[in-house]
Amino acid sequence: MSTTRIALLGFGTVGQAVARLILAQPDVSLTHVFNRHVARKRVDWLPGVTWTESIDDILAARPDIVIEVVGGRDPAGHWIAQALASGADVVTANKQLIANEGDRLLADASRNGRRLLFEAAVAGGIPVIRGIREGLAGDRLTRVLGVLNGTCNYILTRMESAHLGFDEALAEAQAAGFAEADPTDDLDGYDARAKLSILARVALGYALPPERIACGSIRPVRDIDFVYAAQLGTTIRQVSRAIVEGDGLVAGVTPGLVPTGAPLARAVRNQNIVVVTGDAGGDTGFFGFGAGGGPTAVAVMSDVLALSGHRVAAPAGTPDARQPVSVRAGMRERQYVRFVVDDRPGIIAAIASACAAHAINIDSVLQIPWADKQALPFVVTLDPCEPASLVPALAAMRALPFNVAEPFAMPFVE
Repeated sequence: MSTTRIALLGFGTVGQAVARLILAQPDVSLTHVFNRHVARKRVDWLPGVTWTESIDDILAARPDIVIEVVGGRDPAGHWIAQALASGADVVTANKQLIANEGDRLLADASRNGRRLLFEAAVAGGIPVIRGIREGLAGDRLTRVLGVLNGTCNYILTRMESAHLGFDEALAEAQAAGFAEADPTDDLDGYDARAKLSILARVALGYALPPERIACGSIRPVRDIDFVYAAQLGTTIRQVSRAIVEGDGLVAGVTPGLVPTGAPLARAVRNQNIVVVTGDAGGDTGFFGFGAGGGPTAVAVMSDVLALSGHRVAAPAGTPDARQPVSVRAGMRERQYVRFVVDDRPGIIAAIASACAAHAINIDSVLQIPWADKQALPFVVTLDPCEPASLVPALAAMRALPFNVAEPFAMPFVE
């Protein structure tokens, strides 16, 4: 069996983990490592490797496989296109690139007779893309539901288990290396929506650009929300979901209440979980650690071994995706609304009036004893209601004069 020659673009945490796995494979050889300021990256445990800062050196060497773990859309997308045109297969962990430019790059791969694999772009080391493409190819999948961002999951589950405030849990996540210095992409849902965009294509067959997926931030979640969530038999997760609805989709990333016994509730700390639903097979779950150098490197290496013909078959190509006729952010479902108010008579009546004006019924009111009556938190749960009614009702509730903080709403994800 001939040796598969590999060039590695990027030598950070993931790149180094990938390099170590390559060394353990007998018929796979790492020939080149590309990185900016490469002199600072050289290591003595990679003998015989050419280190370079020039992408032209990589292309001239004509490797069999190019691995891209640099990240970012530009120039990574240009480099991948060049590698495919030069005759190399490509493996990438670049979720933003695949989510936003996957159509073009997959077309480039097909036109050049090459393969572009991206198992590591979603859920790190969890083989969700391979599992969907190969294990569930015989079913018609209609729903993707998941916890796709390990940073948010770490923060939320630490808030719950250690009774931490949001800022404390975020600082802990940053100190542990689970959150970036600027965690915007994670906290506000942009990271998860890129992964959901990829899963919508792979599982549901829809081309769903990330910008069409509504995002809700976990920043408004407070420790008191977990107290009320427990009373309701639920916990809080950042939920990503895409659901087929006729010729369109319901798609969004939002904090949501999930039953404590549900699969999504079992993902703790920086774990991820993906549940897909099929017409014939029902629910199938994929669970594990979705972030970090080791898990991501395992997914990258699985794609490499598939392409090199060792042990496993390369997954089938991504199916042609169709455009959804419509994309809605939500559906008819129960809602949780947390208020912080300057306590006075008539508050519940005013909230009920705002709901009734939009044909929404209050299901329950929860209020634990609270010393500070000038900043009193309590929760109203709403019967299932349509987004078209909920949005103006929430606007009316936010305008009520007794609020000392903006009301915070999230759905029950049944």
